[in-house]
Order: sequence, then C-alpha cells, then structure tokens
Amino acid sequence: MTLSAQDQALLEKKGISEEKLQNQLDCFKKGFPYLKLSAAASVEKGIVAPTPEEKAAYLKAWDAYTQTKGHDVVKFVPASGAASRMFKDVFAFVDAEYNTPETDFEKTFFARIKDAAFYAELDATCQKLHNAGIDALIADGKYKEVAAAMLSKDGMNYGALPKGLLKFHNYVEGARTPLEEHLVEGALYARQEDGTVNVHFTVSPEHRALFEALVKEKAEVYAKQFNATFNVSFSEQKSSTDTVAANSDNTPFRNADGSLLFRPGGHGALIENLNEIDADVVFIKNIDNVVPDRLKEDTVENKKLLAGILVELQQQAFAYLEKLDSGCYNTNDLMEMLQFLQKKICLKNPETKTLEDTELAMYLRKKLNRPFRVCGMVRNVGEPGGGPFLAYNSDGTVSLQILESSQIDMADAEKKAMFENGTHFNPVDLVCGLKDYKGNRFDLPKYVDVNTGFISHKSKDGKELKALELPGLWNGAMSDWNTVFVEVPLATFNPVKTVNDLYREQHQ
Repeated sequence: MTLSAQDQALLEKKGISEEKLQNQLDCFKKGFPYLKLSAAASVEKGIVAPTPEEKAAYLKAWDAYTQTKGHDVVKFVPASGAASRMFKDVFAFVDAEYNTPETDFEKTFFARIKDAAFYAELDATCQKLHNAGIDALIADGKYKEVAAAMLSKDGMNYGALPKGLLKFHNYVEGARTPLEEHLVEGALYARQEDGTVNVHFTVSPEHRALFEALVKEKAEVYAKQFNATFNVSFSEQKSSTDTVAANSDNTPFRNADGSLLFRPGGHGALIENLNEIDADVVFIKNIDNVVPDRLKEDTVENKKLLAGILVELQQQAFAYLEKLDSGCYNTNDLMEMLQFLQKKICLKNPETKTLEDTELAMYLRKKLNRPFRVCGMVRNVGEPGGGPFLAYNSDGTVSLQILESSQIDMADAEKKAMFENGTHFNPVDLVCGLKDYKGNRFDLPKYVDVNTGFISHKSKDGKELKALELPGLWNGAMSDWNTVFVEVPLATFNPVKTVNDLYREQHQ
C-alpha cells in the first residue's frame, strides 16, 4: 500500500514500522490458523492436583524462598480500561423509555443498593446534585437520577473510571477499592525477605494520575498495618503495540479526517510491559478478582502453592541445565531430564526416541531454558474464559496451552466437544519465572506464537470494521513457555463482571 505523509508521521509517532503495518494488514487477508488439539487438560491428563502432603511441602518451599535474600518478587496487575462494561445494564436503564426498574437486573440493583460499598458516596453525590438522598429519590420514583449520579461525569463518574478505582468492599474503617485489595494481597503472599512488597499496575494514560493519587493516600496505611514497605509502580500499554483496523475488504480503515485508525492490541500487548519487570518471580492476576479480608485465606494459600511449585520446578530445571553445561552427563541423566519434561512439564515429543545423546542434550537444553509459568485452574462452572488444553506446536511437540474459543475450530465436532466438555477453565491466576539459570532475564517477546492472534468485528462512527487482537498475554504470548497447570479451588475466583456481582456473598 502507498502511505501518505500523514500516515508516515503517525507510524513514526507510534513507533510502528511500515513492515509491521503491512504484516498486520496481511493478517486480515490470511486470518489465523486454528490450533491443533491433542486433548482437553484434566486432572487425569495434565492438571496437577497436589496431595495435602505435597501442598504443605510446596508452601514451605515458597516461605523459604521469600525468606532468602536476593529474590525479587513482583505482583503484576493488568488494570487498564474503563469499567463501562460493568455498568452496561445501568447505562441501558438510564437510556430506556421507562422510568422504573423493569428487568431483573435493574430490580436487583436498586433493591440491594444499600449493600454496595459505594452507597455512602453515592448518597452524598445525590444530596449534592439533587438536594435529596437515595431513599428520598427512589421514594419519589427518581431511579434514573440515582443511576445517573453514579455513572455521570458530574456525579461519581463510575461509567468512565477503571475498575481498580471503584469501591468494591465495605470495612469498618471505610470502603476499599480493588487497588487496595491487591496491595493487601501483595503483603500476604509476595512480601520479600526485607519486607518490601512490589506491586505493578498497567494503567491507561488518562487514569494514571488517579491511580498514583490513591496509592499516595493509602499505601502508608497498609504499610503500617502489615509492617511492610510498598514499592508500587505503573506502566502504560505501549503505542507501538496498537494494531491497525481494516475495512471488510481488508484495506486500512480510515477515520473521517483520512488518518489510519489504530486500536489497542488487547492484553497480549502487555507482554512488552511484563518484559520490563526485573524480577525472579511475578504473580499475575486480574484487577477485579479480589475478595474482602475475611475470605482471603484461600487465595493467599493457593497463590503460595503455585509459587512453591514454580520455584521447586525451576530449581530442578536449573540443576539440569548446569549439568548439561558441564558436559558431565550420561545417557541415564538425559533420560531423567526427558522424564522431567514429559511428566512434570507435560511436554511430549515423539521425535526424541530417534535422537542421539548429543542431539537429545541440545533439545533438552533448549526446552529447559525457557520462562516458566504455573497456572491455577478451577473447575468449570460455565464462566467465560480460556480453557486448558494439550495442543500441538509448530515444532511437532505437544504442550499445555490456555486457549480461547476463537483459537479452536468450532466447526469440527470433536474439537467443539473438547472445548464444551472441558472440566476446568483459566481464571487468570499465574505465577511466572522470568529469569534463566544464570540470573539473566528472558526476552519474553521471543516466546510469543504470532500465529495465535485473532480478528474481531467492531464499529466506529457507525461503520463496521475488523480489529486485530494480539496473541493474548496468557494465551499465545506465553505459548513457548514451560507451563504447568494446577487445580485450585473455585473460592479463589471471584471476578466482578457486572455491578450486581458486588452483591454476591463473596463481595459482602
């Protein structure tokens, strides 16, 4: 395609090369291949379910790790994006032709509004805007005024704020936001030997100052409460990871002023942010998956369990790599390493049977010396989310992968059944090892499977467009990592997808 001077200036500003732009446009034309599946992962095949004795040993391993000097641990929380989807039904009510709640959702929202952690603030906002509190407005049939006070810019602006800054949970000392709950979690399982708790939030530029202000206000409170020192950092999704939008004929979509339209490339773009974290171990968890203190025990214990498994597996892999480097190994040693890959990492390769010792050693070294991730998996209860699978890779190996429905050929009855009958799903609960056995950071973008992006259909200014999503952070962006799946209890998964989820017992 021929680029105008305006196009070239935009590409330069965003840090996107012409070659990268062309590659993105080519993706619209050729699409993405479905992944070839071997099986859905289960406790019988690929998901570890530790015994009570094993669990105790792993918890002990994590405690020992965090009490040893020289280990950097970070809690990484994707927190960008407005919470507008969380209030979709309330927005619909404000715009509806009727004035009193009609749907079950609307009736529940208003019937239980006193249970919301933001109730006191909303009541004060209604007083300011309408000289009447929530009770008086509802008694007068002014339901829409209450909803608008919560959502609008001149009210609480909840319709445009990110989830991390909304009041989720009530405490005697006042309501807490998810940002605060993540600080508390960090103190409970990611604290280093010197008392430091490193927490990193990825935020959108327009909300960064609000996040920073809340941390300034609250971090010291929790530091005193948990006798910790919080080191909170922020980053934004890089402009260079945005993807161009296309028309239905795969030509570049242009705005009314003729400029190319670029959109954020999805959470897969955050592999670049993760790559800049200088840490040995990183916990990854979504911003909205938090619970009040009374329910944190399960979460904390299982986070420590995943981390204990990670450091134990890494320690073994590091020992094998040092042995390979030394040259002092025999066939039995190589067989032991191969068993470790096959049994502990679930990495299968039929070709290894034909390899000579020297070739096998090279193969083992390549596979052992990769980033590690241990992922919690919960029993499937019909929640949306990626599923755990054993899938084929481009080099012929079969490994554990977290896949979204868009990566699976649903026209193939066998594959569709695998997806629909899966016993577990991924609640975005990961602990990652980002350094090699010599203490060097892995270059994470090198381990992305670029063929695992997907195309979605959106609209802009009333015009249909095709959007390009990068390989997801815990999907294709971590495709070439050493991966372990561990069964964790459903109690560790309590997302807030709609405002009424805050009325669930887990958030009260």
